[in-house]
Formats: sequence, structure tokens, C-alpha cells
Amino acid sequence: MSGRLYGVGLGPGDPELVTVRTARLIGEADVIAYHAARHGRSIARSIALPYMREGQIEELLLYPLTTETTDHPGGYQGALDDFYADCAERLAAHLDAGRTVVVLAEGDPLFYGSYMHMHKRLAHRYPTEVVPGVTSVSAAAAVLGRPLVERDEVLTVLPGTLPAQALAERLRDTDSAAVLKLGRTFGKVRDALAEAGRLDDAWYVERATMGAERVAPLKDVDPDGVPYFSLALLASPAERTFVPERPVDEGRGEVVVVGLGPAGRPWLTPEAQEALAAATDLVGYGPYVDRVAPNARQRRHRTDNRVEAERARHALELARDGARVAVVSSGDPGVFAMASAVLEAAADFPDVPVRVVPGLTAAQAVAARAGAPLGHDYCVLSLSDLLKPWEVVADRLSAAARADLVLAIYNPASRSRTWQVAAARDLLLEHRAPDTPVVIGRDVGGPEESVTVTTLGELDPGQVDMRCLLIIGSSTTRATEGGVVYTPRRYP
Repeated sequence: MSGRLYGVGLGPGDPELVTVRTARLIGEADVIAYHAARHGRSIARSIALPYMREGQIEELLLYPLTTETTDHPGGYQGALDDFYADCAERLAAHLDAGRTVVVLAEGDPLFYGSYMHMHKRLAHRYPTEVVPGVTSVSAAAAVLGRPLVERDEVLTVLPGTLPAQALAERLRDTDSAAVLKLGRTFGKVRDALAEAGRLDDAWYVERATMGAERVAPLKDVDPDGVPYFSLALLASPAERTFVPERPVDEGRGEVVVVGLGPAGRPWLTPEAQEALAAATDLVGYGPYVDRVAPNARQRRHRTDNRVEAERARHALELARDGARVAVVSSGDPGVFAMASAVLEAAADFPDVPVRVVPGLTAAQAVAARAGAPLGHDYCVLSLSDLLKPWEVVADRLSAAARADLVLAIYNPASRSRTWQVAAARDLLLEHRAPDTPVVIGRDVGGPEESVTVTTLGELDPGQVDMRCLLIIGSSTTRATEGGVVYTPRRYP
């Protein structure tokens, strides 16, 4: 089998701008090929050297001439054509022997590069891949710190070898431009920029990203000693457009109540991620704030779990002063969480906009792990009697049981509330059969996740803590031998 040919872009000169793929291919190659002028020094090889290894075959492709005259029958182009044909056959000998050949190219292999001459002669004969690289144009814009083009502007890339009049015409008619291959053409290019009325806007960039990098207004550059590895750049005209700083606007603040879902980032919606990324301030119960990746730009306001009203007012006060506040809740913020507290407090802050971003609920997460126990009508109910009397909780449990609804029970127990699970079980057994399926989901999505399927008659309150959610089936809910729980869509 034949070998494989790679043309790899090395970028503008800094070895750290070599792509990961190019670096890997250089290290794996059997043969490293590179072009050089008659002095034999290769910039491409010097860039690639940190990624080369001992024992690799090196093919130096030495140009027979650069700007010299020649007595070749075909003239300058004929001499180069013969050179490229000879180089291609040298590489073909390696490819025929099954060796992997990497041809190095400064910048991008197919952007004014020597590699393309090998590509045209070999790519139809051997498996070939081209790996792009950072161009000198991109590097020059980066070291200048000026945009090339904006919106619908036009960028024109020109070789300095064009006739002076052609250069002037194209420079006059474009928004931005890069003129490559300066060297001996520098004087002509400068004159063309002057004729086009663009000289005052032109920049000169020499050896961008290399150790001898140089940047200057082009009109101030001495033509003597300008190297081939330099270019002229006309940056985006919009770069000169004044952009006023946006004044501090206290009315710009807002509060977004964000549902984090039941656990980590995989449970977070894109809308919630966007809201968190845009925030200047995060407000919430400490462990929930800690679930958001730290960002030094953002202020974090961690509070205790029992100060919802104070937390809501604090968030609204921050927004009133111009902050973009994300109030974070586990699960969905509208289900036993912060959305209602914030909206209730917002009555005193009529000028502060409030949005609610939904999240995946704990009930949905536990149900999905168990199968589909919420497949029909269901009721969501909290066993906590901190904000409502137990008598109300008991009445609602009995009503849902009589209605034959599946129940998703939040806040079933805590360190200070230990008896409610047993009381709820006894109330439900007045209306449900002992073999009614029950799902106990604990820390679903977290590192201590567990899902237990039992029955109402065998429900052990000792298995339930503050990190659990219970799903109590209806009369139609079924549990398979494999532990899958579902409630059919059809009701008898």
C-alpha cells in the first residue's frame, strides 16, 4: 500500500501557533519535506523543529533560483516547473514505499504556499490530506490589534508582484486589504497606496509573531531591507469609528430566577446557561450557588436556606442599582422554590424586570430514572409544614388519594421533621392498596444517586431524608419485575 501525503500549515512563525493536529502529524511522519532558497535555511523547518523527532527522513527541496536570471529554455517558469516535477517524484518514491510524507508550509498550505505545487502533482495519485494553518494576514491583524473586516465590508488580498496600476485600482475600490510578498516590491506597493489615497491608513507588519516582529506605519518604513516575510495592511475602516462607552444605566438591571435542574451541568438548559453567563451577580442558597462554576467577573451572594424573602429583596435591590442578577434554585424555580418569593417581593420594585427561566424538576428526574410513573394525571405536594399547617397537608393528601392521582412528594423529611412520612403513608393507605408502587429517588443526578422501588405498605420512613423525593403510584401504576415503574396513559 502507498503512503499518505499531508500538507500541513505551520502558521505565521510562532511554533505555539501550530495546530494540535499539525504537531501530531509532524511527530508521526516518516518523511519531513520542506522548501528553502539556495542558502538552505528553511523557516518552515525552524517552526516545525520542536515537533520533529530523531530518525525522521528530511527532504530539503532547494529552489534552483529565486530572483536570478536563468538560461533554462522555458525561462524562469520553466525552471520552476522542472524543479516542482523533480520534487514531486522524490516524494512519490517515499509514498510508493509506504512512507508517510508531511510537507511543511508556512501559514496555510493553500494560501500562496509552495505546497500547492506538490499537491497538484501528487494528490490525484496518493491519499492526501491538507491541514490548514493560521495565515500571515490573520497574524498581522492580531499583532496590530485591529479588525480586518466588519459586517459586510470586503477584504482584498493582493500579491505585491502585481503591476502598480492594478494594485492602485484594487486598493482604491476595497474596504480592507492585505498586500503580501513585499520585499523588492515594497516601493511599488507604497506608491500604489499613495496613488489610491490610502497610504496614511496603511500599516507595515514584518515577521508577525516571530522574534524579529516589527510593526510601523507603512509611510515611515525605509524601503531598504524590507524582507519577503512582510505585508502591508489596510484594516477595517470601521475600526476608526468612535464607539462611545455605554453609560451606567441603573434601569438596565434585571432579576432572572434560574432553575438549575436537579444536579450538575448536564441537567442545565441552554437558556439557563445563557442567563447564568450574562449575570453580574448570583444570589441563592449557598449549596445551589456553589453548583455554578466560579467566574471572577461575578459577585456571589450565598445565603441560608430559610431567608427566602430577604434573599428576594436583596436580589431586587441589586438589580435596581443596575446589576444583572441570577437568583438560582435547584430543579425548577417555580416549584417550591424562589420564583414565587421573588415575584411577591417584586411588587415593591415596579421598575425592576423579573424573568423566570424554567428548569428540569426533581419529580421529572426521579420519574425518568424509574420509568414513567407520571404518565397520567399527577399531583405535586410538599410535606413540609413550615409554611402551612399539617392539617392542610393532610387534607390535600387525602383529597389527592381519593382522586386516584399519582403523587410526587417534595420535602418529605428533614433533620427536624421525621414523622411526616409515616403519617402520610398511613393517610394514603386509607385510599390506596398496600401494593401500590412507590419510588424513592435520592440525590438523582448527583454522586450519591439511588432509586429504590418499593410499595406503599412496605415504605420505610427510615429510608427517606431531606435529599429524597417520593412518587406514590395511583391504582393503575405498575411495577415490573425489573424495577421499571409506569402509569398507563389510559384510565379504566
